[in-house]
Amino acid sequence: MPAQTTASPTTDVTPLSVALLALLHERDMHPYEMLHTLRDRREDHLVKVRPGSLYHCIERLERDGLAQVCGTECVGNRPERTTYRLTDRGRLALREWVHEHLATVENTYPPLPLALAEAHSLSPQEVRERLTIRLNGLEVQIDELEAGLTQMRERDVLDAYGLAWTHSLAMSRAEHDYITDLITRIDSKDLTWPMH
Repeated sequence: MPAQTTASPTTDVTPLSVALLALLHERDMHPYEMLHTLRDRREDHLVKVRPGSLYHCIERLERDGLAQVCGTECVGNRPERTTYRLTDRGRLALREWVHEHLATVENTYPPLPLALAEAHSLSPQEVRERLTIRLNGLEVQIDELEAGLTQMRERDVLDAYGLAWTHSLAMSRAEHDYITDLITRIDSKDLTWPMH
C-alpha cells in the first residue's frame, strides 16, 4: 500500500525548488536544460539561479522525494547528464505552493514603505533628491522589463511564462506613477512636512 502524503510537502520548498518543480511538471529534464530554460524565460530574474545552487537544489528535491532520476545520457565527450522526473509528492508540493501564494496577500516587509514612513526625518529637498534617483532606477527597470517581454515574444515563449514579468512591469509602472506624484507634491509644497 503506497504511503499517503497528507503532511504538507511545501514546508521546505524554496523559490528555486518551485521553479525546478514547475519545469519538471512540463517534462523530464536534466539540470543543464533546466538552467537554460530558466534563463530563456528570464526566470533567473525571479529566483536566484546559479549552476551550483541548481544542482544542489535538484539533489535535495530527489532526497526529499519530490523528484526522481529517470535516466542518464552521455553525448560525445560531455559529462554524463542525469535526467529527473517529477514525483506525485513533487506535483502536490508544487500545486500547494502555487495555490497558497496566488491567493495569499503577504506582507514581505520591503524597505520602501518603511523608508516612506520615516522620510519625515529628512528635509523635503533630501527626500526629493533620493526619490529622483529611485525614479531614474525605476525607468531603467521598466525599460529592461519591456525589453525582456519583447525578447520572450520574439522567442515565441508562451505568454503564460511571462506573467511574473507583466506583474513586475505593472508594479514598477505603478510605483513610478506614485513617486512622480510624490515629487510633484513636494515641489508644490502640497505635502505637509514637519519643521526642519
